[in-house]
Amino acid sequence: MPATLTLQSLPLFPLSAVLFPDGLLSLRVFEVRYLDMISKCRKAGAPFGVVSLTQGNEVRQPGSQEAFAQVGTLATIHEFENPQPGLMLVRATGAQRFRITSSDQLKHGLWVADVERLPADMSVQIPDDLKGTAEALQRLIQSLQLKPDQAGPMPLMPPWKLDDCGWVANRWCELLPLPVALKQRLMELDNPLVRLELVSDVLTRTGITI
Repeated sequence: MPATLTLQSLPLFPLSAVLFPDGLLSLRVFEVRYLDMISKCRKAGAPFGVVSLTQGNEVRQPGSQEAFAQVGTLATIHEFENPQPGLMLVRATGAQRFRITSSDQLKHGLWVADVERLPADMSVQIPDDLKGTAEALQRLIQSLQLKPDQAGPMPLMPPWKLDDCGWVANRWCELLPLPVALKQRLMELDNPLVRLELVSDVLTRTGITI
């Protein structure tokens, strides 16, 4: 694989969540291993990797073991606050997906990995029978825009790609209260149309697109 598609010693942030490309991630960082990581990534303008925990907790526990999915998403920092010593408030954006080829845990607990970047979703226009999913998402975005103070920070970031299968599917995956393991499987799917079809089934069962 070309060197441009690989990253070595990428710092990882295992979470009980799944980050999708173009998604937003808000973090309260207070563990020493992540304070140092975020500081270095921010100064270097470098990404870190978000992976979904399959074992263990977000906050390190004595004697506990951490395990995580082997496919994750690069995250780039775009908002940063340091309100007090030992606390960082970070907002990051999901970029390209990656697959871990090897990983190692450093002495202070930080995980690093060699990864290969996965291709971005192909741009696939939403077919007529799935346009209800995009229309429902558009209504939700409009509702959030009308009530920004009540809803808190906007959970979605423009541009709105409401005609793109992958973008619409990913946003619904973030917004719906799905199990983390299911979100992970959906994120790993290479076909954005299949991802949207599965999301549409969930929306139809819940009555959201009716």
